[in-house]
Amino acid sequence: MQLYSNRDYVASQVIFKKIKNTFDGASELKARSYYYEAFCAIRLKQKDADELMNAFFEKFPTSTKRNSAFLEVGDYYFKNRSYAYALKWFNKVNESHLTLYSQEEFSFKKAYALFAVGSFANSRKYFSQLLNSEKYGAQAKYYYGYMAYQDDDYTEADKYLNQIADDKSFNDDIPYYMANIKFKTGKFQEAIDAASPLLEKSNGIQKSELSKIIGESYFNLNDFEKAVPFLLGYEGKKGKWNNTDYYLLGYAYYQQKDYEEALIWFTKIIDGNNAVSQNAYYHLAECYLKSEKKQEALNAFRNAKQMDFNAEIKKDAWLNYAKLSYEIGNPYKSVAEVIQEYLAAYPEDLDQTEIKEYLVSAYLKANDYQGALEYLKNANAKDNDTYHKVAFLYGVQLFKQQEYKNAIENFNLSIETSTNTVYHVRSLFWKAESLYRLKNYEEALSIFQAFNSMAEAKESQEYEIILYHLAYTFFQLKDYNQAGGHFNEYIELGNDQNLINDSYLRLGDCFFALSSYFKAIPAYKKVIENNETDVDYAQLQIAFCYGYMGETEKKVSTLLEFTELNLKSTLRDDAFYELGNSYVKLNKVDEAMDAYNEVVTNYRMSSLVSKSLLKQGLVYFNADQNDAALNKYKTVVNSYPGTEEAKEAIANAKQIYVQQGRVDEYERFIQNLDFVNVTDEEIEGAMFSSAEQFYLTNNLDKSIESLKKYLERFPLGANALSANFFLADAYKRSDQLEKAIPYYQFILDKDKNQFTERSLVNVAYFYLDQENWEQAVLLLSRLEKEAETDQNIIFAQSNLMKGNYALKNFEVAVQYAEMVMKHPKLEPKIISDAQIIIARSAFETGDFLKAQDAFKVVEETATGELKAEAVYYDAFFKNEEGNYKLSNVSVQKLASELSPYRYWVGKGLVIMAKNFYELEDAYQATYILESVIQKFSDFEDLVQEARTELNRIKTLESKTNSSVIIEKE
Repeated sequence: MQLYSNRDYVASQVIFKKIKNTFDGASELKARSYYYEAFCAIRLKQKDADELMNAFFEKFPTSTKRNSAFLEVGDYYFKNRSYAYALKWFNKVNESHLTLYSQEEFSFKKAYALFAVGSFANSRKYFSQLLNSEKYGAQAKYYYGYMAYQDDDYTEADKYLNQIADDKSFNDDIPYYMANIKFKTGKFQEAIDAASPLLEKSNGIQKSELSKIIGESYFNLNDFEKAVPFLLGYEGKKGKWNNTDYYLLGYAYYQQKDYEEALIWFTKIIDGNNAVSQNAYYHLAECYLKSEKKQEALNAFRNAKQMDFNAEIKKDAWLNYAKLSYEIGNPYKSVAEVIQEYLAAYPEDLDQTEIKEYLVSAYLKANDYQGALEYLKNANAKDNDTYHKVAFLYGVQLFKQQEYKNAIENFNLSIETSTNTVYHVRSLFWKAESLYRLKNYEEALSIFQAFNSMAEAKESQEYEIILYHLAYTFFQLKDYNQAGGHFNEYIELGNDQNLINDSYLRLGDCFFALSSYFKAIPAYKKVIENNETDVDYAQLQIAFCYGYMGETEKKVSTLLEFTELNLKSTLRDDAFYELGNSYVKLNKVDEAMDAYNEVVTNYRMSSLVSKSLLKQGLVYFNADQNDAALNKYKTVVNSYPGTEEAKEAIANAKQIYVQQGRVDEYERFIQNLDFVNVTDEEIEGAMFSSAEQFYLTNNLDKSIESLKKYLERFPLGANALSANFFLADAYKRSDQLEKAIPYYQFILDKDKNQFTERSLVNVAYFYLDQENWEQAVLLLSRLEKEAETDQNIIFAQSNLMKGNYALKNFEVAVQYAEMVMKHPKLEPKIISDAQIIIARSAFETGDFLKAQDAFKVVEETATGELKAEAVYYDAFFKNEEGNYKLSNVSVQKLASELSPYRYWVGKGLVIMAKNFYELEDAYQATYILESVIQKFSDFEDLVQEARTELNRIKTLESKTNSSVIIEKE
């Protein structure tokens, strides 16, 4: 024990260990030897110290040293600040065996140990026993008050910390705690008074926290001007503010009408979803409005109306959101849908009438006539003038989409219910035009005539072109007298120069059809004089007129002039063929043969090649050059088997062979032809004539049945070519295009014939519908070379443009697009398609300057989705250039004017989010991206792009805002 008292624990432990077993089992000295041996181990920090002490307690459960041992061991650890170990032993102490004095000391130590390990609730229980202690009372009040402060029990904290506020033995934290307690208990002026003196002598974290207390106290006293500098003095937790901190500063500036400064702080609030955030977003929206930033205000009002913390703010935000959507458009859903949702949410609202007017206008503004019509029907507003207007506008929209039957239904709706004569007569006109497009010329004529006879029609814009449309309808009905008269009237009264030029052309055709060739010529000459379009056609028609008038020399000179002037005309083969026929008539054989040779040599894809060869054979035959004639006939038969020319060539060859007594040669000639079956010729002809009759009378089912039987019996018969085309066409007209393909292919496998061009077009349509671009491009390339009509050439080239783009042959796609653009009289849609292909291809190949220029042209000329795409790229390029505000203007245009095209609107919103972040508006950026992720989930690529950008922005913002939550991708 002497060694132990002298702290020579090693020597002491050795002796205790040596003598402990020399005492008998009941000796207290034995128990104490075990105890001190263990205690020496504790003091020496030996590994088995706890085991030795526990062994003592197990061996000597009745030892008088037991309770004091618990206390001594716990006290040892307490003094060494091992509070968790101290508590382990303090918890074993039987407190009832302690003296009153020992009880106070024990309570303090245990209370402090509990405090040290963060067990505030248990610690407060022990400190509460010491609050009135003479020795430990002050310390108990401090720790008790501090823990109450940390537990937000500010009443208790204020009570006990206030009692020791003047005690110099405690640190300087108490004044800070007292200031914060005053703030937390709503005693804001007292908080300011308490914190202000401390601010000057504090620094670091405490100075930051005191600034926050003073700033927020002034804020709660509505003294916003004084609040601002102190709010700015707060440095945040670990250098980060949170959303509430940003809100307080933003709102302080807002109350001082400094909206631009308020925006800076409000826009840093991200991921907010509480009452403070709802309030912040509402006032943020107001700041945007004050700053004329309506698109930004729309998003903020939308955010505020989505929260349920304050019903009044929610309703007002929703109303403003609906009105702003109507005013500037809505990128997330249709304006009509937004307004309908508001009306459903607040059916008793006093603003219902005004909002309902917005609703109909929103439908019309978005060109959603179908939606407007449905709404008006459900609202029982059929007697409303707006209903008739909408029915008419929807009909025109469907007409432009070439949905003529549906268009007629809506025109009828307007006609039947309309009290407004303007829309009544206009609907009549467009109904007639729809019928015309459906080739129902007789009914179209009847309605056009009714329109023309109505006095009210004279006030409509369509009245200016009624004569032109009447003329064309008569023209299609082959009533050339009436058609010519109306074309002539339009020439005298019309204003559209393009239509006037076309009227001259068709007036010439009317006279030509009526065999009034001397009258047709001046009309055709007028087309040539105007030098706009169809000049080559007019020149060729004049030549034909001279021919029919018996003025063959004039016909020849006109044709020669045509061939010299129109080097790129698709009608040159016709001109040379007619020139050959004219020379034959003038008995200029050599010139005739040269003209036919022009067709055969230079226009091999022309259907006139076989005719020219046949004509050359006839020339030779008439000149008694039978062998030369036979060579020509054989060329026709071998190169164009199954055609009408081949049949005529066989007949002419037969005549020569018979005349020359070479019948055996004729038979050998016939036997080598797989499309002629001499023995079954009559049966073959009869079967084909029967099938052909069904086809010509539009009995499609019967014609399919008969033609299939014919081809099974005579797969290579004389009429096999015609039979295959008729059967393919019958399947096509029966909406069974897939079944038609093998029969079209039979035709395409032969050399060019009269059915080749139409077969190429139809098979190309089939593969285009299936988006089988590889097959389509092969057919279209052939069609481009072999087509004889401008319409089919344009069809081929425009789809080769699309096909090559789809196959990523961008340079070839651009070549075709530029080629297409050179054609006159193109439909607006083809022009738009060509322009968009140029733009897209340039973008894909990285030629951004060319792409930007091309998309600008598309934006100016296109409509619908193509326009939406062009506007998106305008926003994209402006973002790339750093013109963020102008880029946002483009996205706003996209959202307000082209909202039905959701994919491009969504992509535009991602660009807008990037713009806002570059403009230091993190709120708009993140809110827009979150909305894209939520509202455009049907576009996976778009959502992924938005999510990636959102995480990028949030990662950057989380460095200064502790409220930001970053989601894993």
